[in-house]
Amino acid sequence: MLIGPTQIAATFAEAFGLRFARLVITAHDDHWLDAALAATCGYGTSVIGCDAEIGVETRLAPAESPDGRPGASVLAFGFAAEGVAKAVANRAAQCLLTCPTTAVFDGLPAAPDRVPLGGHVRFFGDGFEKSKVLDGRRFWRVPVMDGEFLIEETMGIAKGVGGGNFILQGTSLDAALAAARRAVTAIAAVPGTITPFPGGVVRSGSKVGSRYETLRASTNEAFSPALVGRVPTELAPGVACGLEIVIDGVDRDAVADAMAVGIRAAAGPEIPAISAGNYGGKLGKHHFHLHEVLQATP
Repeated sequence: MLIGPTQIAATFAEAFGLRFARLVITAHDDHWLDAALAATCGYGTSVIGCDAEIGVETRLAPAESPDGRPGASVLAFGFAAEGVAKAVANRAAQCLLTCPTTAVFDGLPAAPDRVPLGGHVRFFGDGFEKSKVLDGRRFWRVPVMDGEFLIEETMGIAKGVGGGNFILQGTSLDAALAAARRAVTAIAAVPGTITPFPGGVVRSGSKVGSRYETLRASTNEAFSPALVGRVPTELAPGVACGLEIVIDGVDRDAVADAMAVGIRAAAGPEIPAISAGNYGGKLGKHHFHLHEVLQATP
């Protein structure tokens, strides 16, 4: 399969079932919203080493947000509901309680599985905190130095999909970086998805296991240009740089849509091939065959 000059490999991405939460964060203006998002989503790239994979799903105009202020929806993914609950509660306390003017709302109010959110953070109020019920949802008002920190008492947890991916191959570093930015920008418009790595891009694509017993993952040498000629390669001839885009989504369809949109955006001159990472189909139950994904999504 070709998209312009780019060969789409006959392979598949292997993804995993994860649990996720959705927070809606608002702030006084875009400056403080950006500060809150940068802190909250920091160190949220891979569940191999981070407590959760976290990223901005979409920005919200004041007319779309719960309190009429600039806002954003953030998705947080982990292997278990308990892990997601702990990660989000910690980030709410360390990154959102501390950021001037923020408020935090649950973005999955209909989810039957509930875990504490403001129920933990409220204790910072030292007995001065107050609760309020609005439309059947309980919030905590925690006194702070700029007024009050408003946070919902609980948040919903739902089933999602993590680890959808594709690997773009460029004839130069500049070409690969430009293609990656096109892909991430396109994926950002797909509802229900995030690209949690720095700038949405992974340069350290990994495989399961290592010759070092303490490591769970290590470099995927088949996609390393520096190792061409030393190990079997999956890079096309003339490729100087490979970059991976990893996608987490609220369901399988969201991940598939994002993969298709991202692949089409990345393809073009100086991108001779686009492939994907998998583990032989033995670990993740979600297999996204690149040709099928592209044929199913106009």
